[in-house]
Amino acid sequence: MRTDEFDFDLPEYLIAQHPPEQRGASRLLYAHEGVLEDCHFADLMRLVRPDDVLVLNDTRVIRARLFGEKESGGKVEVLVERVLSDHEVLAQVRASHAPQAGSRLLLAGTLSVKVLGREGEFFRLRFPVDEHVLELLERHGQLPLPPYITHSANDEDEHRYQTVFAREAGAVAAPTAGLHFDDVMLQALRDKGLRIAYVTLHVGAGTFRPVRTDHIEEHTMHSERYAIPQATVEAIAQTRSAGGRVIAAGTTSLRALESAAAGGELVAGESETNIFIVPGYRFKAVDVLLTNFHLPRSTLLMLVCAFGGMSEMLAGYCHAVEKKYRFFSYGDAMLIERKP
Repeated sequence: MRTDEFDFDLPEYLIAQHPPEQRGASRLLYAHEGVLEDCHFADLMRLVRPDDVLVLNDTRVIRARLFGEKESGGKVEVLVERVLSDHEVLAQVRASHAPQAGSRLLLAGTLSVKVLGREGEFFRLRFPVDEHVLELLERHGQLPLPPYITHSANDEDEHRYQTVFAREAGAVAAPTAGLHFDDVMLQALRDKGLRIAYVTLHVGAGTFRPVRTDHIEEHTMHSERYAIPQATVEAIAQTRSAGGRVIAAGTTSLRALESAAAGGELVAGESETNIFIVPGYRFKAVDVLLTNFHLPRSTLLMLVCAFGGMSEMLAGYCHAVEKKYRFFSYGDAMLIERKP
């Protein structure tokens, strides 16, 4: 398939720069059986069923962005992509000239970080060993907002660009479908009879990368770490036995579940995934997808088209633009029933 088949015109003013005043105050476009229904996020309460299971990604966004300078004095910007160990990370490094292996970076005016070498597009960096790197990032780093958000992270972002159930530190981007939920709504869903289950997928910066090849099969997918607890496998099995549906909150939850079910049966454990879901993919684990609206020509839009039908989802995006839905991380949501 050609990449330009997944393009669409998006007015810049529809890119949400700030979250709604309250969690859950967003709109919701419900796509089912070829029908598009304009709703509010609170309507999710009537659209789910008592025997369903809602799967949330409990990853926590780390303060992954740091600014500093090279030994030569040149300015650098570091965006941690992945924490590898207590003291080492893989990171994007922006500088006028790429730093050399063995050199040092002075970050946040105080952290002397050694460049160990290059691994593809990333650099392997070693942070000071007197503290865990996550503690150093928490104290000296900045929240890494997506590239389409034009302001620097502020106090509002520190609170709202994090889900209320975030607990496993490691992501450099939020699982944005989860941003809509507050504790009150999660409890109301439990009271209705839904099971709530969790996966962990540490979202990487590659989630924002557009597909630049002419044909989608030429694209190299980024890799991310995920974990599926045994409790989640059991909750999904119980849901299936009761005739309920598996609802993935976000493409990250869906990618984790589908990766763990690649052999035909969902299994618990930790692994890496570079799963690239495009039209023609046969879903094994997820029945309903709750997701925000995604970038043109992105792997996530391709995933959505695979799930809900290509013509149906592209029509849904045209409808969303016409009805002035808010797009991307701080934007509105879409609830999609899988096309048979």
